[in-house]
Amino acid sequence: MNPAAVLYEVIDSVAVVTLNDDERMNPLSEFLQAGLLDAMERIRGDKTVRAMLLTARGRGFCSGADLKDFSLRANTMPAGQSLGGYVGDMMNATGNPIALGLATMPVPVVCAVNGAAAGGGFGIALAADIVIAAQSAIFYLPFVPALGIVPDMGAIWALQRTVGRARASALSLLGEKLSAEKAAQWGMIWACVADDDLQAEALQIAKRMAALPAHAITETRALLDAAETNNLSQQLKLERERQAVLIDGESFAEGVRAFFERRKPVFRGR
Repeated sequence: MNPAAVLYEVIDSVAVVTLNDDERMNPLSEFLQAGLLDAMERIRGDKTVRAMLLTARGRGFCSGADLKDFSLRANTMPAGQSLGGYVGDMMNATGNPIALGLATMPVPVVCAVNGAAAGGGFGIALAADIVIAAQSAIFYLPFVPALGIVPDMGAIWALQRTVGRARASALSLLGEKLSAEKAAQWGMIWACVADDDLQAEALQIAKRMAALPAHAITETRALLDAAETNNLSQQLKLERERQAVLIDGESFAEGVRAFFERRKPVFRGR
């Protein structure tokens, strides 16, 4: 791992993970992917961390695939090996675990998008629980019109669930750049804020998430996922089942005490 590719610090129980190859707009190099996986593993192992904030330095959040590296490798591949095979192996080893890992972190994930979230960077951003973007940010899927390949890092999976089939199809096929303001209007992200306010706003949201009962995050994610395929009857049954368990838990008892004592509840971490 290149320790400079991804920065890691903990602020008030929030793990701030910063993509740090800003001169190249944070492409998904081997070093950056390894650094991101390492940061996620640190969060899983540190029970004092209660939220994750993913952000980036420079004028772009993440430019997607490291095409410069791909070009170099294409000219040096050993006989019998292909660039496609190399990329497929890399997706298995790092790309897909990043996308899946972000979506299943044991803590809530907030993503602060500065500049462009392009290609795989688009999928990484949408894997978070809450996405907040600077006004200057854009979301861009160049795969089909620019490269003749398909979107990856779970971009279409997340996109279709947030903006619907028609908009997901047009964004993927046309490769048009979507502004942060329109992304917020469409419901693809939570909020669009002034560039100078992005980091402070995102950290504030992450701190609010860190105060939540950790198990309720995963429980809510599960309900959201189930709602994609359940009919109303099935969803109501699932809600009843989970509520019956959770109401007997410590968090609900603390919430009720706080209500009657007219104070904010204090929930335990993981």
